[in-house]
Amino acid sequence: MSSNELQFSNPPVAPLKLAALEGAAEMAAAVNKNLVTSRRASQDKHPENVIPGYAEDSYLLNITSSRYGTGEGKVKINESIRGSDMYILTDVTNNSISYKVCGHENHMSPDNHFQDLKRLISAANGKARRINVIMPFLYCGRQHKRSGQESLDCAVALKELADYGVANIVTFDAHDPRVMNAVPLCGFDNFMPTYQFLRALKKSVPDLILDKDHFMVISPDEGAMNRGIYLSNIINVDMGTFYKRRDYSRVVDGKNPIVAHEFLGDSVKGKDVVIIDDMIASGGSMIDVCKKLKARGCARVFICCTFGLFTNGLGAFDDLYEKGMLDKLITTNLSYRSPELLSRPYYETANMYNYMASIIDILNHDISTDKIKSTTHMITHMLKKQ
Repeated sequence: MSSNELQFSNPPVAPLKLAALEGAAEMAAAVNKNLVTSRRASQDKHPENVIPGYAEDSYLLNITSSRYGTGEGKVKINESIRGSDMYILTDVTNNSISYKVCGHENHMSPDNHFQDLKRLISAANGKARRINVIMPFLYCGRQHKRSGQESLDCAVALKELADYGVANIVTFDAHDPRVMNAVPLCGFDNFMPTYQFLRALKKSVPDLILDKDHFMVISPDEGAMNRGIYLSNIINVDMGTFYKRRDYSRVVDGKNPIVAHEFLGDSVKGKDVVIIDDMIASGGSMIDVCKKLKARGCARVFICCTFGLFTNGLGAFDDLYEKGMLDKLITTNLSYRSPELLSRPYYETANMYNYMASIIDILNHDISTDKIKSTTHMITHMLKKQ
């Protein structure tokens, strides 16, 4: 849904400005292009909402990030932002950005990206009228709850942003959106890519039949069940889920290792299945689920995952594809995707840039995000066409 299709009832809060941190340049350029196009169209339809700077050739700010030889950083804004409604885009998962530390190359980690985000906020504070953070992959989102004496990183990070004066935080498919309770006085919006997943799946698999006899939704674990329940209910098909049996007597790579995946649900024999989850990290769980589904006789296996991190590389997924255990793997373009991933024949992108531009436009007009948060009607309309 483009923003020029929305009937705005409020004028913009202030002139819109986009700031892209290192690693989010591609995302920001695409979002900026969508905003330029939609605002040029809407200024004629809604002249009452036009303020100085409403329809611009670009909303991108000129900012620079630099490092000292020790690795210490600095962010500078090279143009005026006074009185603006500023939106900062950051991709904390982009490890393709590097810098030198005492002559040695060091790749940016999520900690580095988050520190640069705070630097930019501190540079803008006192000048911008309002500061908003667009962080698709929520920093430390997997460390959202405390079990024993351990850090509570996500809540601490959100509290830091609120204390820095951030008005709104926008994220996508948060691992657990209840972490917003850490900042009860700060705006927090969590958007889901369900419609974009279905659209990409239908486009890349034209013969896909979405009914109970031919299709089934699979949750790879208990944590992803809400996503699976929503999708299966809206397209009226059955859902199955796996639960993880873990070895709680030991810890490997910061977590209890998985012993086995056990399946609960109806038969998948002869059906196409889609596995839906928020992220692929190492991919071990997802690979095991694909193998178990194939062993149960399913027809084709599709994976829809918001963030494809692939921390252990793509070799295991290549092997799945070559053995016929994986047909399509779809992720959004909300996080860094390596050239290797983009070149894979089984990979498809769920494009989120137009959706993100609409979200920013809605927030800039200071109206409810409910207009675009629920995509049920869009999915229903798409299903009627099949």
